Amino acid sequence: MSDSSNTILGILAGTAIGAVVGILFAPDKGTNTRKKLKDQSNALIDDVGTKSTEIKEQVAEIISGKKESLEQQMDTMLTSASYKTEDVITALESKLKDLKAKNRKLRTSS
Repeated sequence: MSDSSNTILGILAGTAIGAVVGILFAPDKGTNTRKKLKDQSNALIDDVGTKSTEIKEQVAEIISGKKESLEQQMDTMLTSASYKTEDVITALESKLKDLKAKNRKLRTSS
């Protein structure tokens, strides 16, 4: 996990613990305390769900960006390789032409 994700989870956990401790030490009836605990836990569950969705979306964006970057690098590499291949083919064709010319000279001089 990233530092920001750990920080968010730490803040959420601290908030939840503080809320629970505050409710437990507050002078109130047991039914009211249980209702407050239930409401707080539901709010925390909703908050965690929201935060996890946000983190998932951030991770998806990062992965998507890396994928696009990788695709661009691959395209650049393939284009470069294509040009180099053309250069090699041109050089080989030139050498072949020279060899054919030398072969013709050897045949005619014999």
